[in-house]
Amino acid sequence: MIKVLIADDQELIRQSLSIILGLKEEISVVGGVGDGTEVLEFIAKEKPDIILMDIRMPTMDGVECTKIVKGKYPEIKIIVLTTFDDDKYVFSALKYGASGYLLKGISVDELEKAIHVVYSGGAMINPEIASKVVELFSEMAQQNYDVMIEAENIEKINDMEWDIIKDVGHGMSNKEIADHIGLTEGTVRNYISTILKKIGLRDRTQLAIWEVQSGAQKRRG
Repeated sequence: MIKVLIADDQELIRQSLSIILGLKEEISVVGGVGDGTEVLEFIAKEKPDIILMDIRMPTMDGVECTKIVKGKYPEIKIIVLTTFDDDKYVFSALKYGASGYLLKGISVDELEKAIHVVYSGGAMINPEIASKVVELFSEMAQQNYDVMIEAENIEKINDMEWDIIKDVGHGMSNKEIADHIGLTEGTVRNYISTILKKIGLRDRTQLAIWEVQSGAQKRRG
């Protein structure tokens, strides 16, 4: 079962999502909270696999909460679920480690698919804002948002790891990378963990930004 925590300041939305997702065989809604501070209190007692995170919440918003959760519990996946598609929220949520960014108008089937994709190590972004994310990443590649990696750490990366880094930069999920390279999904997951440790990055979002920003795949050889 995939354990899901719902974080939204509107009780009706929390209840509706809980009822809808509760009907899915492989998903278990373990709780519903109204702001970021309550998220932190909840996961200190019980850790969900995925948090459906609203952006605009009182006390602590979804962006700040995402930053704290991913810093303390990097294994917990976060899907931002919001009515807003403002650039700064897209950028900040993904920068701090969110694995998905979805608008609340999506269908139940789309939400269920996103949960499974993110749980398996992939990323899911609404088509309506996917192009905006690409634009943001392109802008970062030309501006001053730098993900810095020591040259000596870059030299530790082997050929297989370079191939995986390139695929991560292209937005591919672990399953897609596994199919592309000819490995198992679990092996890809282990490779990514090793890569992050080698070069000192927090998560695959930072890895993707670095690959896009620096053309990391061109450094092979």
